[in-house]
Amino acid sequence: MTPFRCSVRDRTIVAHWRRSRKQPRIVASRLAVARRRGDYNVGVNDDFDSITESTPLLAELRARIAADGPMTFRAFMEAALYHPRFGYYTTSAGSMGRGGDYVTSPEVHPVFGALVAKQIFELWNVMSRPARFDIVEHGGGSGLLARDILTWVSRREPAFAGALRYRIVETSPSLREVQQRTLADAGLADRVEWSTTATVGVTGCVLSNELIDAFPVHRVVRAGGVLREVYVTLDEHGRFADELRAPSDPAIASYFDDLQLLPGEGCFAEVNLDAPRWIADVAASLDRGYVLTFDYGYEAPDLHAPWRRDGTLLCFSRQSASSDPYQRVGKQDMTASVDFTTLRRSGEAAGLRTLGMTDQSDFLVRMGIGDTIASVAQERPGEMEEYFARRRVVMDLIDPARLGRIKVLLQGKGVELAPLLGFEGDPA
Repeated sequence: MTPFRCSVRDRTIVAHWRRSRKQPRIVASRLAVARRRGDYNVGVNDDFDSITESTPLLAELRARIAADGPMTFRAFMEAALYHPRFGYYTTSAGSMGRGGDYVTSPEVHPVFGALVAKQIFELWNVMSRPARFDIVEHGGGSGLLARDILTWVSRREPAFAGALRYRIVETSPSLREVQQRTLADAGLADRVEWSTTATVGVTGCVLSNELIDAFPVHRVVRAGGVLREVYVTLDEHGRFADELRAPSDPAIASYFDDLQLLPGEGCFAEVNLDAPRWIADVAASLDRGYVLTFDYGYEAPDLHAPWRRDGTLLCFSRQSASSDPYQRVGKQDMTASVDFTTLRRSGEAAGLRTLGMTDQSDFLVRMGIGDTIASVAQERPGEMEEYFARRRVVMDLIDPARLGRIKVLLQGKGVELAPLLGFEGDPA
């Protein structure tokens, strides 16, 4: 390859580009001019890793398939998301929020965390205000939910703040760093502890937000009345492709047997075997208290309805959704909707009692999200810009086609059944 040569003039151009706000257009034009002059050779075969895919991860996955044969889709998804060096959650910790690949409720506005805190405060009261109350958040995201819960509690309920102990269970070192920065910036770093595994002896509330839908899943399809599992292989061009084989784990068939249903003929579906194990571990960690789960999902008959031909697997990159998991490997998020029927039953089998289930839209409305609009209208009627900004926030969080359709499940252990504001009127 022709050695890279850069003239004084080109260095001046680069310096100017760094100061310019119109970076892409300037770079493209200058590189084109440089190519025509022959000053340097910038081609496809350069020394830089791909921006859209994780080159080392692709090489490792292809080598594994070449050596060991096709892998289950679950193994592929686990590597793409959680590989210790090249996985999406290992290397893309900054991809949450308005400018990232996806937006979760805490990224929309602190009011979400404040209303979750308000509900947890009610749980503390139902438990007769124990002197120590644990909040154990599994998968802390960017740390915003922890920040907003602790901020609301400190400002509004000082007695609860004195009892509260907050812990984040986080397996990703890069996400843990993001969380620590978020909380340090808010002056709350000393209020939170971290661990990589479930904490035992919890008295309080185990909390998660959009965690379970990112667990790696098996993909299956019903073909000729028989359940087949999707494996990942390589086609003749070295690209990832589906290959159907017999199920790799008898637990896959047992999952559908327990539900007494199958996907429709020709329909794909996802089987999350990690979710029942997770809720069992959470139940074992809880001495007394609650499990509060926010996640996208459905009851099993809806999740595996015969009209759902392609399952629910979705990939997210730069706020765009895709159904192709073999693009942007290691550079895009992947999720599959949660089976709340199995999650609820698995919790009950592990000693949890189902106390309520609702949609995020109804939950937030009952918790008083409309007050964030009403307070501006009543107390500051001249601030119309603030009124409409808050109205947009509320609509984002309760939109039934988006964040508002997230399910909210409350389970308990060793606690009495009592009316709760966020679940009022919803059957357990």
